[in-house]
Amino acid sequence: MSPRAAWRLESLGFSKVYDYVDGKADWAVAGLPREGDKAGFNRAIDVVRRDVPTCRLNVLLKDAGGTVQVGGKEMCLVVNDEGILLGRLRGAVFERDPETPIEEIMESGPTTIRPDTMLQDICARMEKRRVDSILVATETGRLIGILYRADAEWALGEAEPE
Repeated sequence: MSPRAAWRLESLGFSKVYDYVDGKADWAVAGLPREGDKAGFNRAIDVVRRDVPTCRLNVLLKDAGGTVQVGGKEMCLVVNDEGILLGRLRGAVFERDPETPIEEIMESGPTTIRPDTMLQDICARMEKRRVDSILVATETGRLIGILYRADAEWALGEAEPE
């Protein structure tokens, strides 16, 4: 069953709807031990920072809550009640009218990577695109946190810890 179908069943009143699709990636997200050829390689889940500020879609900017500094700019992630990443607030939007609804000013659909993405791959991608961080989410869109390039490089032994 697709995630969308599961959400639809829930909206129709079914209270025990489960959509389990994550498989091995979900295992890693849960912090459980890994085996196999690539078990020793570092992945995004190993260094992602989970303590990120979030806010809900249906609130005003003044009620957005805390922010985190990313690349010298403030950022807050917009999630629903289930923790699904819907958008992002960052930069100059925090200077707008505090009575502005989040939904009107958020960036929809920010770029994410999966938790089992290899750190070497994502470091190269982030360097090429000149970004300092990327959001990590499950296949179903549940926010896990932010992966900072400096953390990934440190985990790979390519940089000093900050």
